[in-house]
Amino acid sequence: MSSRGAELTFRPAVAADVPALVALVESAYRGEASRAGWTTEADLLDGRRTDAAGVTEAIEHPHGLVLVAERDGELLACCQLERRGHIAYFGMFSVRPERQGGGLGRAVLAHAERVAREQWGAAELEMTVIEQRAELIAWYERRGYRRSGVHLPFPYGDERFGVPRRPDLRFERLVKDL
Repeated sequence: MSSRGAELTFRPAVAADVPALVALVESAYRGEASRAGWTTEADLLDGRRTDAAGVTEAIEHPHGLVLVAERDGELLACCQLERRGHIAYFGMFSVRPERQGGGLGRAVLAHAERVAREQWGAAELEMTVIEQRAELIAWYERRGYRRSGVHLPFPYGDERFGVPRRPDLRFERLVKDL
């Protein structure tokens, strides 16, 4: 399934995108479908990664947006950006599992960095990644992110973040100067 020649386009998500975005995020992180890609959290967490209320909240956030990446009208990836003073937060990063590993994620991340820097004047982009996701953290490090050493507890008991399969999960803050 080649998409050569078709340009990747970006736009802010709207309310009508919510069902497709929930499906995309779930497919990238949870369940057997997520195992087609390399970003799966299926060995760490069961349950949901997000829901319609969470995606709607991100889309409607007064200091944020959800970016949608499409090619020929096909939803391929998304991410959330939130303005927090001179820092922008990056989250909900999802690429369709069967499209992972081909540079699409790098393009989405680079676009998000440009938006944060050029449109918002952010000096840093930050994110939180589950510490046990060593391969994913290494991917971000290759793109200029650094481990801050700041750890945040995993919200055990709050199933909006998934149902942990192990007792030692925590997040680490990653940061990149823009």
